[in-house]
Amino acid sequence: ARAIDAEMKQSGARHLWLDTRAISLKKLHEHFPNIYEYCAKQGIALERDMIPVVPAAHYLCGGVKTSLDAETSLDGLYACGEVACTGLHGANRLASNSLLEAVVLANRGAEAVARYLTHSGANAVDLPEWIDGDVRDSDERVVLLHNWDEVKRTMWDYVGIVRSTKRLERARTRIQTLDREINEYYWNFKVDESLLELRNLILVAGLIIDCALQRKESRGLHYTLDYPGKCDTPNDTTARRI
Repeated sequence: ARAIDAEMKQSGARHLWLDTRAISLKKLHEHFPNIYEYCAKQGIALERDMIPVVPAAHYLCGGVKTSLDAETSLDGLYACGEVACTGLHGANRLASNSLLEAVVLANRGAEAVARYLTHSGANAVDLPEWIDGDVRDSDERVVLLHNWDEVKRTMWDYVGIVRSTKRLERARTRIQTLDREINEYYWNFKVDESLLELRNLILVAGLIIDCALQRKESRGLHYTLDYPGKCDTPNDTTARRI
């Protein structure tokens, strides 16, 4: 994946090509039936055509620090799955180990929540209706759409599988600008789900960049050209915003 990423960054290509034409049609069907079927639906015949490929982000390691019962540092708040950082995966998740988060810790978290509700005497809280205040409907929804795309593109180009201090600092500058733009938008227009999700996305992007800049080494998922080796002693990278 790093080799593909390096070639794409150097050449500016949007993808590279995977050539499976030397593999017999029988083996393709036997060993890669799902891939063969999917590519066929896209008009690609593996025995005849090359496949456009790019690296992809499919799992997030790190998140809200929790116990193995999904407890956070806030009383009554539990987190589980990719949003949580339990320490189970170390610096990188091995294949299929996400089942630990999705099944084992989900079950432990559910049991912990049940115990908490039994002993805390917690009752449902009536939340007041949201008051929009002196704001109006947005007349520039294109701002949200554009910034959604820009956050994703910035993180992919500069905070991807191969990082450098220069790329991370460039990403931080752009994310900080987006943060100011969206906060201004947040306080001047009516709030909706898309705006809240984008605001949270920008917050998490900033935290990822800050943590990556703190880590002066390459370890697990985090690989930086400026610090390709590992530190002698492994350390967690934790960010806290108040």
